[in-house]
Order: sequence, then C-alpha cells, then structure tokens
Amino acid sequence: MKRALAVWGKMWSMPRSFLLEPPASPLPAGRGFLRHARFRLRDDYLVKITTALMELTDEQIWWRPNDSSNSIGNLILHLCGNARQWIIAGVGGAADTRDRAKEFAQRERIGRVELIGLLEHTLGDVDVRLGDLERALIAEGSDAPLQRACVPQGFPQTVLDVVFHVVEHFSYHTGQIIVLAKWHAGERVRLYDDVRLNLGS
Repeated sequence: MKRALAVWGKMWSMPRSFLLEPPASPLPAGRGFLRHARFRLRDDYLVKITTALMELTDEQIWWRPNDSSNSIGNLILHLCGNARQWIIAGVGGAADTRDRAKEFAQRERIGRVELIGLLEHTLGDVDVRLGDLERALIAEGSDAPLQRACVPQGFPQTVLDVVFHVVEHFSYHTGQIIVLAKWHAGERVRLYDDVRLNLGS
C-alpha cells in the first residue's frame, strides 16, 4: 500500500510514458520477456489502477452500470484472484484457494485503501515468483524453465503461457477500470503527459 501511494504521489512530478527503457546490454529472450512482464505488472498497471482509485469514493468504486457488469471493486478482486491462481499457485506451487465466483458476487464494499493494499500485496507476491523464475533462467543458462508445464485453473499451460496470460488479463481489466473511473472522475484521472506524447508523434 505504501509503495503504491508513494508511486502515485510521484506521478505528477515527472512525465510518464509507461514505456520500459532498453536494458544496458542485450538480454536472452526469456529474461527480456520476464523483465517486461514484471514492469507491466509493478510499474504500469498497479500505478494506473491506484491513480484511478485515488480519485474515487468507495461508492463509485463499487458502482456498476447494470447487473451484467462488474464494479471496479469486483474487477480488482478478480485480478488478484487470477494472478494468485495462475502464478503463485500454478507456477509457484502454492495451494490454490481461489473462489472465482465470489470475486464477482461481492457486494459489500471494501474500502479504497484496503483494495489498493490487496492489489499491491498480490502483485508483490507475483513479482517474487517472477524474480525466482528469472533466477532459474540464469542458473539454467536457457529458457527451459519457461517451457515447464503446469496446470492453473485446470488448463495445461507452459510457464511462459501462464505469465503471458496474467499480463494480458491485467491489461484488459485495467482498461475497464480506467474507463469506469473516468466515467465518474473525468479529467481528474490523468495518466500521461499529453504534451510529451504529442511531441513524439
């Protein structure tokens, strides 16, 4: 929670492009893939979601446009459940205790601070597993650990497929969260330095 809020507080003191700078020296493909996955989860999606939540009330976080749609609160619970099931349990071997249906059924409001803390804690645990995986690649001297088979949520996958899925899944729902946040907060939810981006076009 403290890290997310600290990152959020710094956002307006520097231009953000959410682009990862090239490494100092070329990396093998597997390590480059993990480097980018860790960046997206820690320094892109977490910052964007935290920024959006800081502009909303708890009521807005749990508002849903209709019964067929999810609130921001439900989406955050879903992201945490998915990441824990696929990476911490599926890749890392921890017990899978996920109750997926409960993520969407939740109606009792969980406060903004607690939701941000849950998200930060989950992504912190995920990053530890991805760091372990990166060290395994270095020790192995190849990308073989990314080709190891695992079975998250009952689906046979390679570790690479699992990590790719979680990053893509986070991207998809982060976009939904930002749209809902802007529905309520409008221009208060600003993620990019538009002047800088326009100069680069």
